Amino acid sequence: MTTLTQAVRSSSTTGEKPARAKRVRLESRRALPAFYWMVWPAVIAFAAFHTVPVLVGIFFSFTNYAGYGEWNFVGFSNYLNLFKDDRVLAAYGFSFLFAIVATILTNVLSLAIALGLNAKIRARNFWRGVYFVPYVLAILVIGYVFQFFFSNSLPKILSGIPLFADNILTNPDWAWTAIVALAVWQACAFAIIIYLSGLQTIPAELYEAASLDGAKPWRQFTSITFPLISAFFTINVVLSLKGFLQVFDPIVALTNGGPGTSTESVTLLIFRGGFSGGEFAYQTANAVIFFVVITIVSLFQFRVLQRREADF
Repeated sequence: MTTLTQAVRSSSTTGEKPARAKRVRLESRRALPAFYWMVWPAVIAFAAFHTVPVLVGIFFSFTNYAGYGEWNFVGFSNYLNLFKDDRVLAAYGFSFLFAIVATILTNVLSLAIALGLNAKIRARNFWRGVYFVPYVLAILVIGYVFQFFFSNSLPKILSGIPLFADNILTNPDWAWTAIVALAVWQACAFAIIIYLSGLQTIPAELYEAASLDGAKPWRQFTSITFPLISAFFTINVVLSLKGFLQVFDPIVALTNGGPGTSTESVTLLIFRGGFSGGEFAYQTANAVIFFVVITIVSLFQFRVLQRREADF
């Protein structure tokens, strides 16, 4: 009787497996149309609002189109003229100087603050929220607040220092430092969150073992903390440099590219010349070159920084 029961159960189980596999196949076939209905609208929207405009822009970069009227093909003359344009070269120089300085300051300050917030301090979650506030604020609004601070409050507070006695935003040699201060103040908010995420992945046992071996805090940082968050450091550095190279809003809010063109970035030059200067095709070629430059810089950063990442 027992043998007969086991045989019946075995046959029923064997019969259930093909039926279950058939149901899975039918459900997967039903899910495919739903999958395509969800994906295709996003693909079409991305192509319509990103890919097609990019291709159209690349096409017009080989013309003399001014943004209106007739146009003719001019070949690579726009690209060749960019390398002879002193204003374009100055904009690239300013953008790279600004991006390098701002990236270094952002990552140094963010990592230091993240280490402090990761320590056992009172109201740690409250301070994490406070430091993230700048990231959610509108940069133009904050920019105008900083503009009032640099042009009115700071000269009165530091009237005894020649550099700050006058409005620093009108100083062609130092106005860029005010833009760096604003950009770094806002960018630190996001970088701190990334570093905090990395610090929370480090096991506490490593620090305990290092302390027992007599390792000082700086030794623990260089041998444990930084190697184990190197992947997060790579992300922050790449995103920071890419974002700072495309700086636009802080400049518009503080100096609008002045005094003269001393704080004019590549993106601001493209906007001015392309939309209001009658240089649509010329600045489109500039935008294409700028895209290539940012891509090369980002890939180079990944290649160099990822070699130093620790496996954990």
